[in-house]
Amino acid sequence: MRLLVVDEEPGVVTVVRTAFRMQEPSWEVLSASSGEEALRMLEKVQPDLILLDIEMPGMNGFEVLKAIRQFSDVPVIMLTVRDDEISKVTGLELGADDYITKPFGYLELVARVRAVLRRAEGLPLQHEGKFVCDDVEVDFNTRTVRVAGKPIPLTNTEYRLLYHLVRNAGRPLSHETLLARVWGHEYTDEFNYLKVYINRLRSKIEPDPRNPRYILTEYGFGYSFRAPRG
Repeated sequence: MRLLVVDEEPGVVTVVRTAFRMQEPSWEVLSASSGEEALRMLEKVQPDLILLDIEMPGMNGFEVLKAIRQFSDVPVIMLTVRDDEISKVTGLELGADDYITKPFGYLELVARVRAVLRRAEGLPLQHEGKFVCDDVEVDFNTRTVRVAGKPIPLTNTEYRLLYHLVRNAGRPLSHETLLARVWGHEYTDEFNYLKVYINRLRSKIEPDPRNPRYILTEYGFGYSFRAPRG
């Protein structure tokens, strides 16, 4: 594995290198001290994951992430001293896969990186047959989603979330259950993650995302996918 750490603070890079030297000695940790340098390195070294600081001179982390998502789906974890909800939601909406607040511990960092890489690998989620509900069709064997016959591209995380919703169509799933099944048990308190990805799914499959027909909110509990008629 090859990680790219984008942070102007040499001390942060040292902490990351030490963490992976202890836990994953075969992994390579590269670094960039600015967003512009990170974008150049991304195309050159093709890392498996990027750890991206928000507060940087020149391009900030949000701007770098937006630029990355124009041409790459590489997993990105935001590193920042900010712990407010707006910053977290902004990063997730721009396409971040996770968010770690400084200062962080070695074990937390490595665990989060491993979890994001597991999701990025797209572990098989298959089941015989297809799921069809009105205009929405999910083929579990080919991992394809169509709405009104049109293919809908989904990220691995979006697909995993939709998979668990439609496999339990008509049955509400709690916030904690969905977070554990899609992100992992260590994410059961990260309600912002689920909210952002539900909105992303709705924007892709709902005729009117503000008045969803398929992905329904179970207030105070979680979400459900509408059961097919008949």
